[in-house]
Parts: sequence; structure tokens; C-alpha cells
Amino acid sequence: MSNARYLAACIFALWFGIVAFFMLLNRALDLEVYFVLGLIGLLVLVVLVDSPFVQPRSMRRIKVLIAMGVAVFGYIVVMKVMEIIGS
Repeated sequence: MSNARYLAACIFALWFGIVAFFMLLNRALDLEVYFVLGLIGLLVLVVLVDSPFVQPRSMRRIKVLIAMGVAVFGYIVVMKVMEIIGS
């Protein structure tokens, strides 16, 4: 595993830690918000690390993970809209 991958993994873990810290500091623990902020961090990280010419197998797997994350995000949005309409 190259140094760039280790650096990307450390930055991603640091992002999740920062998000968790501020959520605890604000006393607003919400798994949905944590998931969405983590997905945003992953998207930003992939845009910064992705190479336009060569795509390793790990990057393809991460993009599949992102697609699943976007699907879950869509589900969260639909459920929130249904919650607003229902009340």
C-alpha cells in the first residue's frame, strides 16, 4: 500500500473524528448527519486522490461504495420528506 493511500486513510479517519468531536461538543448525536458528513468527506477525498488516466482496483471498489452511500443518502432524504409531509 502506497504512502498516498495511507495518507488518504488517515485524512478520512481524521475527518470522521472531527465530525464526531463537533457533534459531541454540540450534544447533537445524529447517525444520519454523521453518515452524510462522512459521505461528503469520502467524496471530496476521492475527487482529490482519483487519477484521470489510471484507475486501480481499489478506486473502483471505493466508487461502488460511494454509489451505495448515495443510495442510502437518497433513502434518508425520501424518509425525511415523508416525515415532513406526514406531520
